[in-house]
Amino acid sequence: MSISAPPGRPGGGRPPRRSLPTVYRASRARENETRRRRRRGELVRARPGVYAAPADGEAGSPARRTESEHLTQLAAALAGLRTPVWASHTSAALLWGCWTYRVGTTAHLTQLDPPDVRRPTGGVSRHWTDLPVRDRTTIDGVPATTLERTAVDCARLLPAESAVVVADSALRLGADRALVARIVAESVGKRGIRSARRVLAVADGRVESPGESRLRWILADEGLDAPQAAVHVDTWAGRRWVDLGWPDLKVGFEFDGEVKYTGLTPSQAGRVLSEEKRRHDALREAGWTVLRISWSDLADREMLLERVRRVLALAGHHPPRYRPVVDVPVRRARSVR
Repeated sequence: MSISAPPGRPGGGRPPRRSLPTVYRASRARENETRRRRRRGELVRARPGVYAAPADGEAGSPARRTESEHLTQLAAALAGLRTPVWASHTSAALLWGCWTYRVGTTAHLTQLDPPDVRRPTGGVSRHWTDLPVRDRTTIDGVPATTLERTAVDCARLLPAESAVVVADSALRLGADRALVARIVAESVGKRGIRSARRVLAVADGRVESPGESRLRWILADEGLDAPQAAVHVDTWAGRRWVDLGWPDLKVGFEFDGEVKYTGLTPSQAGRVLSEEKRRHDALREAGWTVLRISWSDLADREMLLERVRRVLALAGHHPPRYRPVVDVPVRRARSVR
């Protein structure tokens, strides 16, 4: 499996891997100590007989806090189970460092034999399947599904807009697209596979943020060609990059993240703004129309699509006004074979 990211625009980052928190098994010998630490707020109950340090409610975004709680549930489940299991689905995605969108706090484990309980219990959903050795690995000592298997499992389980975020980042982290296609082919007839095919057909490892992933999916789900990622444009100011775009139409998108100017001094922010204006002017003079999109724009899908249709009409392109129906609804939090 390749571990190098596809080439992209300068400065493009890779998602960081997430590590499991430390958890503690309860015992009679440490009963009094555990009780004292719980009273002091140093430990919280993660699941019966397993405790962990409380999540820092002041650190990070709500999404980050959700991910932390998810990983705590995963660590607690791994500490309390004797059956051989592998972290899978969104849990494996977090361990791999994939981007995620609305993953929830339920940890996912895959095992080779049917679990005693099929429905999620205690913050854990257990799946069973004939998991090939090819699709098993370890991440920092934690048994988990491979990057390719994780991408397919998430594409089958999650709503498409969440699944494509995982798939894009998995490809960016080096997932072998040919092996992904092979796993999909082996999953014919399984729940969610038709939706997974659509998601994985759109996925592109050159995408550099979850927001870009969601935007490409919204446009593709509308029946438009998914815009290319990391489009380079030669201008009077040198080579500049457009996050997403249709080069033949010279229509592009810039995605503005929430932390773009975080940590910058006023002088640094001024230089960034000056370069952005220079870049915008250069792209415009090269004949490009670039829409700036933010997270709030993604929340109003119809307004976003209306803006896109208007710009495409000005570029002489008139796409049909329809939304393809998603192949099949994907049910959440159930055992997937």
